[in-house]
Amino acid sequence: MTLDEVDRELEAAERDASPHMFPQRRSEEIERVISASSVSTASSSETGGAVRRGGLSSSAASGLGAMSRVSTQRDLERHPTELSRIHTARSQHSATVGRDPRSRESKKPLPSFGAGKPYPPMLQDREDYVVEFDGPDDPLHAQNWPLNKKLVTAGVLGYTTLTAAFGSSIFSAATRAVAATFGVSSEVALLGVSFYVLGFATGPTLWAPLSELRGRRLPLLIAMFGFFIFNIATAVAKDLQTVLIGRFFAGFFGACPLAVVAAVFSDMFDNRTRGIAITLFSMAVFTGPLLAPFVGGFIVESYLGWRWTSYIVAIMGAVAFVLDVIFLEETYPPVILVSKASELRRRTLNWGIHAKQEEIEVDLRELITKNFSRPMRLLFTEPIVTLLSIYMAFIYGLLYLFLTAYPFVFQGVHHFNAGQSGLTFFGMILGQILAGISVLLQQPWYQRKLAANNGIPIPEWRLPSVIAGGVSFAAGLFWFGWSGYRADVHWIVPTLSGILSGFGLMSIFLQSLNYLVDAYLMFAASAIAGNTFLRSLAGAGFPLFSTYMFDGLGIQWASTLLGAVAVVLVPIPVIFYMYGHRIRAKSAFAPTAPPGVHPLAAVANDRDSNTAHNTSDGAVDAAAEKEAAAGDANSAAVPKKAGRNEPGNAV
Repeated sequence: MTLDEVDRELEAAERDASPHMFPQRRSEEIERVISASSVSTASSSETGGAVRRGGLSSSAASGLGAMSRVSTQRDLERHPTELSRIHTARSQHSATVGRDPRSRESKKPLPSFGAGKPYPPMLQDREDYVVEFDGPDDPLHAQNWPLNKKLVTAGVLGYTTLTAAFGSSIFSAATRAVAATFGVSSEVALLGVSFYVLGFATGPTLWAPLSELRGRRLPLLIAMFGFFIFNIATAVAKDLQTVLIGRFFAGFFGACPLAVVAAVFSDMFDNRTRGIAITLFSMAVFTGPLLAPFVGGFIVESYLGWRWTSYIVAIMGAVAFVLDVIFLEETYPPVILVSKASELRRRTLNWGIHAKQEEIEVDLRELITKNFSRPMRLLFTEPIVTLLSIYMAFIYGLLYLFLTAYPFVFQGVHHFNAGQSGLTFFGMILGQILAGISVLLQQPWYQRKLAANNGIPIPEWRLPSVIAGGVSFAAGLFWFGWSGYRADVHWIVPTLSGILSGFGLMSIFLQSLNYLVDAYLMFAASAIAGNTFLRSLAGAGFPLFSTYMFDGLGIQWASTLLGAVAVVLVPIPVIFYMYGHRIRAKSAFAPTAPPGVHPLAAVANDRDSNTAHNTSDGAVDAAAEKEAAAGDANSAAVPKKAGRNEPGNAV
């Protein structure tokens, strides 16, 4: 089945599902379908804005009659961009928390209408009152924004994300001073780093559903304001428990840009450019924790003291909040249509006009299913998610373990101060930049393979980079350990090991996330949520035992142990590269199709079985989700929301 045939079947299914939206046309005329947007345009242009309560004026009605038959070539066949957005909108809507029709079920009798009134009749055709975008070039849609506006938005959000990641590790330079101030051990003081990362693990459970219910802008503004407040609370804390509480909630609020910004980029950029945007975003996420230690080190060494590590982050958060207020506009299409519907209701006094998003009601059971139950089931029952999450949790844990390991080498062996020791992380930063460039350079190769396969992505195409990254990361660990434990080896040698470690870390993370998205489509966000939960636990736990491990085993043997574990984990992506398709074919969640068959065709064959499966587990209809999500299957990027629940995308 060709893509054109698939598109025609989709359009036919759409007509069958909503025949009132697609009236039959006679052979001698082309009849334009009247949408809410055209109703609005007609009423404003024909009547000069004159409306009467309860409906349109007679002159507006005559205007509609004049528009009912217009010769237009664009209506003969839907624009491919418009079809793609229909697919995406279906997926977003069907997967939004509260969309499940069962959330409206209740055994309680309906309350009386009030004031002695009978129940009013139902609207004859509710779909006639649903607003839509005005074709593929509608300037309201974020993908149609001018390029300079997109770049400004991307720059502001990149800074916001960098600020949240920066705050996660700057406190590591202050742990000794905090321990001395409050009379505790340095391991207890390290809880300030661990609690922040725990906030990263728990925060998306709020920010993800909020971003799909109320859009991207509101959660980002709330989060950055809360981020500023709790960093101030940490800075002025009079006891250790206040420090730890402040750090946890700073991480909880700081998790929002990590979960939502990738989804904003997904809203603004199409499949051709989204991969580049998300790669640059990921580089900000993973370089942020490595930029902070040297800044924190110099602050702690100066007269400012450890409290200014939190003051600096609070100031950065305040700047991010102001920039978001000024420059960030809503990008989530369903919520943009909510604003459009609100304006139309106000100006036409037609209370029936609404957006699809306004039909959604939040359901607690569905919220728990999509944000906790389903991610955990994917994490513990899907071999691909389980093994990749273990691998990525180990790598992510080592990212924060390095915050302790590097001072052992550069402060303990080479006698650097805290600020100088932090500068050595630039080796890892350089490696991460090289990995990002490598992924970007692979895009033409990936696009050629995609075109040669009729636009059907094969998830395993992502894995060669993961395999190369795994080898590089293990080599970097051995290099670091066996060059860093002796003072007679120049400090630049262990510093340069960071190039391999950073390259491996970024390659593994970026392409593993891409693999999960390609493999699980509409369940990608749940897979990423389970993955994020496990790796955040590792990021919180690894720094706590690093001191004991490096003290007890020595720098060289502790690094050898970690390198050996990294070598043992290298075969995981190799196995998936060789047998991934077979494993996915047996999955209850991963939508797969035989080689050469478009996923939409496989969805049609599997509709009944998938519907039955999701009825049993309390999820939304997987067949409908697959049909909707497959239209976006050509994406070469990470999830639409790291934070968006289904199908999302977050890093």
